[in-house]
Amino acid sequence: MSTAIPVEKHPLEPFLPEGAKILMLGSFPPKRERWSMEWFYPNKQNDMWRIMGHLFYGDKDYFVVPNEKRFDKDRIVQFCTAQGIALYDTASEVRRLRDNASDKFLEVVTPTDIVALLGKLPDCRAVVTTGQKATDIAVLQLGCEEPVVGGVSLCMVNGRQVRMWRMPSTSRAYPLPLEKKADVYHTMLCAEGLLLEGL
Repeated sequence: MSTAIPVEKHPLEPFLPEGAKILMLGSFPPKRERWSMEWFYPNKQNDMWRIMGHLFYGDKDYFVVPNEKRFDKDRIVQFCTAQGIALYDTASEVRRLRDNASDKFLEVVTPTDIVALLGKLPDCRAVVTTGQKATDIAVLQLGCEEPVVGGVSLCMVNGRQVRMWRMPSTSRAYPLPLEKKADVYHTMLCAEGLLLEGL
């Protein structure tokens, strides 16, 4: 915890499409040199959009621009809007204690106000965290029990019952094959009505 390390502000605005059913929260974006697009989960080595391509379209490269080392932001934005997926992160300001993207070395200076985000999403009934640091912050703010990986807890937010799902990290640093991670996301997406069982 060194004040000599500069504070980094979140470079993106929350993505809060009208009618969103779930709010997906990571920790904080990687350093910009690792970005392949100006959007959430921008690192080409992160499997979030491969998991979504695999589950919704049967093609893990559905959101990858052919012959280029980047994701197709426009296609992803259209997908998230159509499916009702809101996106942001649990930290609005951080210090990077090491020169990498690991959550372990992120010092959260200003956590995101998750309750305020939910206030802008009246149709949202589920918060989905994509890693341990995001889960820790969400549990603290929402006042619910910490779910196991792949599990869900119930909490009350301003009179609204909200399900909090804890998903495995989509970072390649989390040692689980893409298909195994996709199975966990499939369970959550089916439960929240974004996917049909058996697909």
